[in-house]
Amino acid sequence: MKIYIVRHGQVPHNALKQYNTTDEDLTDFGIKQAEELRDKIKDMKFDIIICSPLKRAKHTADIININNQKIIYDNRIKERSCGNLSGKPLEVTNREEYWNYNTTIKYGTSEDIKLFFNRVYNFLDELKTKDYENVLIVAHSGVSKAFSGYFEGINDGKFLNRGLKNCEIKEYEL
Repeated sequence: MKIYIVRHGQVPHNALKQYNTTDEDLTDFGIKQAEELRDKIKDMKFDIIICSPLKRAKHTADIININNQKIIYDNRIKERSCGNLSGKPLEVTNREEYWNYNTTIKYGTSEDIKLFFNRVYNFLDELKTKDYENVLIVAHSGVSKAFSGYFEGINDGKFLNRGLKNCEIKEYEL
């Protein structure tokens, strides 16, 4: 089974370089990014689209779903909760450490990275049991980092630079 993961288009907290847990929608630029991605993948065929239930992912999925495929929403591929870091500049944490799988540092009430990865891994393990050929997943940067760990290994545990950019797509074989 081929899995294609897409990160949603830009949202205000991306542009402001802030942590955010609010369910915000795409910016005008984020919509443009999704439209460009739609044009790039318009000839690809997917059995199903599985999407995070957050507005930014849903809106991206709606834009790129040129063939009106069925969309399933799954809470396990929601972004990692940053808890009480929401609305704060990214610089309030050591970003390398925040996305270090092996860290012992706890940043406020943010979701533990190992628990977050396990949530995403549970989703991928269940997906293995399905009979699909091509699956499009619309999610978040953190989810793409977890995918990287699942398919490419934890390695040194550093995931800061292993996530997708807005409306970037990556293919994996499951």
